[in-house]
Amino acid sequence: MLRYILIVCFTLVASVGHAVEIKQVTSQRGINAWVVEEPSIPFTALEIRMRGGASLDLPEKRGATNLMMALIEEGSGDMDARAFQTKLDALAASFSFRAYDDTMSISARFLSENREEVLALLRQALTKPRFDQDAIDRVRAQVLAGIASDAKSPNRIASSYFDKAAFGDHPYGTSIDGTIESVNSLTQQDMFDAARNTLTRNEIYVSAVGDITAQEIGDLLDDLLGDLPANGPDALPDVDFGLAGGLTVIPFDTPQSVALFGHKGIKRDDDDFFAAYILNSILGGAGFESRLMNEVREKRGLTYGIRSYLVPKFHAEMWIGQVASGNETIAEAIQVTRDVWSDLAANGVTQDELDSTKTYLTGEYPLRFDGNAEIADIMVGMQMIGLPPEYVTNRNDYVEAVTLDDVNRVAADLLHPDDLHFVVVGQPVGLE
Repeated sequence: MLRYILIVCFTLVASVGHAVEIKQVTSQRGINAWVVEEPSIPFTALEIRMRGGASLDLPEKRGATNLMMALIEEGSGDMDARAFQTKLDALAASFSFRAYDDTMSISARFLSENREEVLALLRQALTKPRFDQDAIDRVRAQVLAGIASDAKSPNRIASSYFDKAAFGDHPYGTSIDGTIESVNSLTQQDMFDAARNTLTRNEIYVSAVGDITAQEIGDLLDDLLGDLPANGPDALPDVDFGLAGGLTVIPFDTPQSVALFGHKGIKRDDDDFFAAYILNSILGGAGFESRLMNEVREKRGLTYGIRSYLVPKFHAEMWIGQVASGNETIAEAIQVTRDVWSDLAANGVTQDELDSTKTYLTGEYPLRFDGNAEIADIMVGMQMIGLPPEYVTNRNDYVEAVTLDDVNRVAADLLHPDDLHFVVVGQPVGLE
């Protein structure tokens, strides 16, 4: 008989205008899940996240986790790659397996009538991967082609330099894809080792939305995930953002230079995060309504687009931005960017800017909940950063609670124009 613990139910008002309940469930084997029951369509979106990700690569095995996750659908159990894909297509289902810096992401979409067979196939992929040598060679070639392409991309060159300079020998300092040398050296055993280290239950987060009940999910998860290793390697230590203010020019033969810039950011669980989030929207996160876009593009025509981002990773935080401009104009674009950063730090924002940004942020938020898959993705992300279910209905209250004094205090505390480092890739005129 199914046993489960129903911890809490909470109401989420989706953009479609009706209320749904988020139900928290713990299985007998201690796997937690958030469930939204929506039986009107015989379809379910399942999202699984595991802490650790590609950052758990061994230094000499960089790229192993990324390659391993790309191989999960390339055969398992008694099925080779072709048989696995044929079965998945016949079930009208889809899987997605991806590695990120700190996270393993597993997604499944399936019809209710095929649920049992789909989840059996997913379980097989997770617990009995084959990692056939021919599949390794084929997928490795695809990864190597991507690495070679990145070496010719100004954006990726800038990102690679910036990350290495900011984080050094920490895994954040290198690409999860690995290098040509490290990927070429990976063996079949490395794939099994990467799976054993990263596909574990010690920090696992699950959400399901659709034609599935809280009563059903407990035993389903134990069957699907219960045979994965209970624990993986120890978590990585935090790392400081180590790139001082300044300018780096990387010569590259292109008519347009790209610049990646930034400095230290703010943690996601910091009490001032919402003030910083609003501030970033005004600075460069709100598209054509942002100051950077207005000053660099609209007033001066120096770029097609410029953005800024808060990047609160699990072990480090950044406040970064990116702009592209002609080689003859990139120097001016950088100077205007510094000026906007300095002005916000010194003088803050206006009440009108704050009010209009709040209106935008609170208005667009419900639009994110426009499908089973989108809701499942949001819910599993909330779990990973420790947000409670009620966040989905209280989030706009947090935005509205931020005052002008809050935003301007955070601007003075967190925006440091002298700490901005610009990595420019191209043939910029007037920059050394």
